[in-house]
Amino acid sequence: MALAVTVSLAGCSSLLFYPEPGLPFTPAKAGLAYEDVTLTAADGTRLHGWWLPAKPGVEVKGTVLHLHGNGGNLAWHLGGSWWLPEQGYQVLMLDYRGYGLSEGSPRLPQIYQDIDSAFAWLQARTQVRDKPLVLLGQSLGGAMAVHYLAEHPQQRQRLKALVLDGVPASYRAVGRYALSTSWLTWPLQVPLSWWVPDGDSAIASIEQLKGTPMLLFQSIDDPIVPLDNALQLYRQAPLPRVLQLTRGGHVQTFADPTWRQVMLRYLDDPQHFNGLRRLGEIPNYPTPAEPTPAAHK
Repeated sequence: MALAVTVSLAGCSSLLFYPEPGLPFTPAKAGLAYEDVTLTAADGTRLHGWWLPAKPGVEVKGTVLHLHGNGGNLAWHLGGSWWLPEQGYQVLMLDYRGYGLSEGSPRLPQIYQDIDSAFAWLQARTQVRDKPLVLLGQSLGGAMAVHYLAEHPQQRQRLKALVLDGVPASYRAVGRYALSTSWLTWPLQVPLSWWVPDGDSAIASIEQLKGTPMLLFQSIDDPIVPLDNALQLYRQAPLPRVLQLTRGGHVQTFADPTWRQVMLRYLDDPQHFNGLRRLGEIPNYPTPAEPTPAAHK
């Protein structure tokens, strides 16, 4: 069954996207103020997003464009940025075409028009123009952001910083890793992985982001993006960049207040912040008697 699914989807960019239509809830359920926004891509596709204003009475420090991962829709990914308005950061969350309430079907390269429409919407927003702009890209959203920014240097120049969370260096390598976890597909992991489209992978573009400060979060427990894949992306990234190892599942980083504080401290001074470097500073880091899976690689 897994083999049949892999072969049937092979070679198609739709393999990268797993959208969920509709929205099970809004930020109001989390007690957040928000605004439904409509954006229009260059090809006329109407997109849906959420605007989360900074908490009243809190000084606005900047704006965060949050590009989520490949599954679900906005509601599934609110955990990545719900905490920012209280800290003075206004947030634009975007559902790509085919996700949530957005029209169309997700495809490459058309989906880059969606990211472009988000930058255009922010540019037209008066309360954004004179504030620092940060892009937070999680998983596939981060990989697409890297490729987009390499192709659009004028948008890259607008950023104070780029924050990547659980971002795969290579779609193909992650596909190979996923195939290796099943006894059914393990023998064919290499030939099948070559069907996964890889031309837009972050590893191919990240060197072009010279001068853009980057913070890369990567969990050593991540079951989707293996640590060695993330390390390749970090090594390829130009300075200034910081690697912050974390714990927990895939893009569950900001469920832990420790990593929320790391991101806030980083945004205060992206040029000089070095991250938490000692493993002893990481909460719940296992003792030598409790090795991590990464220790066996």
